[in-house]
Amino acid sequence: MSETGLKKIELPHSITVRDLGQRMDASPIQVIKILMTNGVMANINQLVDFDTAAIVANELGFEAALESLEEVEEKETGEIPLWRQVIMNEDPRSLVKRPPVVTILGHVDHGKTTLLDAIRHSNVASGEAGGITQHIGAYQVEHHNQLITFLDTPGHAAFTAMRARGAQGADIVVLVVAANDGVMPQTREAIAHAKAARVPIIVALNKVDRPDSNPDFVKRQLAENGLVPDEWDGDTMIVPVSAKQKMGIEDLLEAILLVSDSMDIRANPNGKVLGTVIEAQVEKAKGVIATLLVQNGSLEMGDIIVAGTSMGRIRAMFDYRNRKLRKAGPSMPVLVMGLSDVPAAGDIFQVYKNDREARAVVEERKTQAQNRQAAVPKATLEQLFERYQAGETRELCLLLKADVQGSLEPIVSELKDLNKSEIKVTILQAEAGNVSENDVMLAAASKAIVLGFNVTADTAARRLAEAEGVSIRLYDIIYRLTEDIEKALKGMLEPEFKEVPLGKAEVLAVFNISKVGNIAGCRVTQGEVRRNGKARVLRAGKVIFEGDISSLKHERDDVREVRQGYDCGISFRNFDDMQAGDQIECYTIERFGS
Repeated sequence: MSETGLKKIELPHSITVRDLGQRMDASPIQVIKILMTNGVMANINQLVDFDTAAIVANELGFEAALESLEEVEEKETGEIPLWRQVIMNEDPRSLVKRPPVVTILGHVDHGKTTLLDAIRHSNVASGEAGGITQHIGAYQVEHHNQLITFLDTPGHAAFTAMRARGAQGADIVVLVVAANDGVMPQTREAIAHAKAARVPIIVALNKVDRPDSNPDFVKRQLAENGLVPDEWDGDTMIVPVSAKQKMGIEDLLEAILLVSDSMDIRANPNGKVLGTVIEAQVEKAKGVIATLLVQNGSLEMGDIIVAGTSMGRIRAMFDYRNRKLRKAGPSMPVLVMGLSDVPAAGDIFQVYKNDREARAVVEERKTQAQNRQAAVPKATLEQLFERYQAGETRELCLLLKADVQGSLEPIVSELKDLNKSEIKVTILQAEAGNVSENDVMLAAASKAIVLGFNVTADTAARRLAEAEGVSIRLYDIIYRLTEDIEKALKGMLEPEFKEVPLGKAEVLAVFNISKVGNIAGCRVTQGEVRRNGKARVLRAGKVIFEGDISSLKHERDDVREVRQGYDCGISFRNFDDMQAGDQIECYTIERFGS
């Protein structure tokens, strides 16, 4: 207790409304109401500065003190991107306002690229709309004498790839939804990506000029997905636009500036130089060229930079209008030449004093990357309770996939009932369909576990999961799925067994042999099929059987395995309803870590 009789609480330089409420055991709605009475409009995922948070704390019976930098690093390193940590460690007096960085997400064909083109050609800074001579992955526009940076990489795959590497380059997400089409699977996925990144969302309701548009229906759909329009007393700004007719563009830019004004978007132009790689490629005449977004400090010609495991001295630097630059400040996108290798999108770049220091950093990172590949740690259910007891986590993030929409509702309901545990269960996304690469990337970025019910994970998704350390668990009985989660929350889960793919085969014909039953005449199309392995039979992409292989023959001989390119006869234990055209996936089950 302080001398004033209020409880003491330590808060960082900036904090989201959600986290502020959690620290004081108050609901975010209560926090938002207090902010509104003090003239601050903020949604649940927006950042507020310390002074504003202190006012809210005082009204809730707390006396706020500024959290020390050491504590911020210790508590927030796992959640806050490196560049945000650097800015938090700068002297608050040296921080100045910087332009907001905006990325555009949404369903394919809803008009993301058309909207970006409309913004670019009608509002390019300095009015040089016709002066854009090359695409560099990002550009700036000017509205009411304020700059806005747009990442010209529409699509949540790129956005999540950056976040999975700890970048989270965007301050604001503009979600494009077609007024005549509504919320689609990719729209829901984009919402999940933005919410998981805790980035405020503005909805651009596109194609409102079309005769078949239905804005009210789309707003209801958005509300069902957690984006309640501000006109319905929600916290999501929905701006009607027509990218094709260039209608509503000014209103959208105004909305972006309004949201950015309520956030703590600052940087130190004279501080440590750091930023994010937006994209990179090799050109024959120029070598490696990379688009960089400066997020703190000022990048200058001749600087030695390291991005991932790539390094080099900046030989040339251009802005989005292809003009040569000598210096670039915070939130400015630039194209640079001089790197030795192509860095990955989302890699953090930093400036170093000399070649020797930069080379040492690159060598160390290459060694660490090799070590990580040798043993990629997974976010498994088995480790959850140990991490909770060690104080490393208080939340279990899940990504749920099921065969049909009707299966999702009972599973989600069962999982929500488990929230009575001390560990919170958060369902990032729940949708129908097989486990894809996008699902794995979202899970990797959010440290989530992928749960599948009556679905499969394709080879590409499994390969990515192995590389990114994502755990995929597939079930065919609902109670087993929920039982495993409940056991994990109580620390009682048995060791996990993982599926190791062996090969695939196609059924060419089915033969009936008396006293034996049906035999599938197959050709192995990938890898190998083993007699002691397990198999699943797929018809039109749906799993119709999963179980043991009872016999495997090549010509007339019983064999242990048959490899790619060879024909074989396969029979299954307790199943003989095979048909020509069926696909067979062969695999074994191994204990995790063995």
